[in-house]
Amino acid sequence: MIEARHITKKFKRVLAVDDLGFDLKIGGSLALWGSNGAGKTTLIRCLLGVFPCKGTVRINGIDVRRKGKQARAQIGYVPQELAFHDDAKLGSAMRFFANLRGVELAQAARSLHVVGLNGHESKRVRDLSGGMKQRLALAIALIADPPIIVLDEPTSNLDSSGRGEVVDTLLRLREQGKTLIFASHRPDEVITLADRVLVMEQGRLVQQTTPEALWPSRSSVRSVRLFIEQGDEHQAAEILREGGFAVNHGNSGLTVAIEQHRKAEPMNHLAARGITVRDFELLRDVHDDDEPEIRVRKEQISEVLR
Repeated sequence: MIEARHITKKFKRVLAVDDLGFDLKIGGSLALWGSNGAGKTTLIRCLLGVFPCKGTVRINGIDVRRKGKQARAQIGYVPQELAFHDDAKLGSAMRFFANLRGVELAQAARSLHVVGLNGHESKRVRDLSGGMKQRLALAIALIADPPIIVLDEPTSNLDSSGRGEVVDTLLRLREQGKTLIFASHRPDEVITLADRVLVMEQGRLVQQTTPEALWPSRSSVRSVRLFIEQGDEHQAAEILREGGFAVNHGNSGLTVAIEQHRKAEPMNHLAARGITVRDFELLRDVHDDDEPEIRVRKEQISEVLR
């Protein structure tokens, strides 16, 4: 079980994580949802004990602050930015990390099998696809067979094929009983993998919910970026969250992830509360990388809402 209480982390004057806490039972899957700068990566590093912070984190009863090495032995971590030597062969990389973690080479082979990379040991890292590199990172995280996997935006730099490979692998791991904590900005990943969602904004926990509550129909989801009159953005975000919408409040408007057939509802909801939407963008469909983004100005909104 993971227990986090009153986690607070400041960088000089910036409060990156603000008194945040949660519990996660073994076998559960928790998504961290929020815009860039919401504090997701900082929270993950606090959970790992990489960043010193106020509050307490216990991993299966082990205090991360007092027994960090012992606590981290329970966790396999996959960072957002991977660092592999391009000339290294996959098999050599696995042997290196097996020696580093003090596990038998047979365990490294099993880890490759789990992520579907067995048979590729002679390939060099530079010849791997993005999805295969990410699965290699996951194999390394699994090399000591930890019960908990922590991932920071595991598919952010991948195409749709690579994302599918990684999500399928994570789904299998979850079905095998692994506990997952992952940061993601993709609703389809959250719907597929998570049973709980922490919605974060500017370091705060603004909502603890489920994928079913955020996207009831589990159908194709669109991201709609709304541009609100200056000074009304925070109020608009709160109104939308109260209405059950999944909202990220970033530096460039509000982004609402919503089912395809409901994409006009956030604007209608705000209009009913007297909030003006200046314009908006229909961002790429999370299932279609080829679909263009569409920007709609204020004078065209009424046509879209009809």
